[in-house]
Amino acid sequence: MVELTPDRLTAAYMAQVAAVRDRVLAYAVAMWGSATSLRDADVERLVARIVPVVQGGQVQVAGLTNAYVGQLAKLEGVTVVTPPVDRAAVVGYRGVPAEEVYRRPAVETYTALRDGKPFGAAREVGLGRLKSLVTTDVQQARNRQSREAYSGTGFDYTIRTLSGSENCALCVIASTQRYHAGGLMPIHPGCDCGERGVRAGRDPGQVVDQRLLDLTYEQVDSKLASGDPSPELGEKKTSAGKPISDLTDMIVTREHGELGATLAWRQDHFTGPSDIH
Repeated sequence: MVELTPDRLTAAYMAQVAAVRDRVLAYAVAMWGSATSLRDADVERLVARIVPVVQGGQVQVAGLTNAYVGQLAKLEGVTVVTPPVDRAAVVGYRGVPAEEVYRRPAVETYTALRDGKPFGAAREVGLGRLKSLVTTDVQQARNRQSREAYSGTGFDYTIRTLSGSENCALCVIASTQRYHAGGLMPIHPGCDCGERGVRAGRDPGQVVDQRLLDLTYEQVDSKLASGDPSPELGEKKTSAGKPISDLTDMIVTREHGELGATLAWRQDHFTGPSDIH
């Protein structure tokens, strides 16, 4: 029998969450593709079919998260009392009716049509927004339930676990840092990272993966040396020659009006809670 370790448990949990997300996303994409037009009545039908499936996936992921944190706590010898899943909090975290949120892909399509795009191309724009909404809602279910679950354990910190699929620079750099378990791990739209609790008294320090952070510095140096820096690096920033004090200084947590704590490059800004109605 293969021994269940924290690493194996985390990998299995992330695979289960990914499977739920992929099923929900595939359904939403199929529904969007089945619509031959996007008039108001068509959009209402799409929203009525997609929203319940997304919310079902959110609740399922929240349940998986509770089970994962509880099992991880047992493996690490930590006392745990996982709270029940609060469905209203999981599916209603945006503070905006889901029916309104899931009309946004159609609005994106209308805007693209107004800008002169043909219907097929405009619908692809809307599809991109739909995919982002679905993946973000599923991730937020995991993220928020994690906060609730970890609050009932002896874990002091969490560390970000990369998905193993394609990871953006924001997440790679964030994965080298540790977070307080009682806080909400910042994400960005479409993020699929996970998290793992760190046992009380075993603080790994602020930087948990110096090698990965160093490799990221090397990538920054190579881009700057080539004269083709990424937009997020900005102009006049250097690494070996120093004006960049620390790569982690380039990443900040912004308060998004609906998503809450969200990772961003320092020059990026989101609307705040008072700006979204």
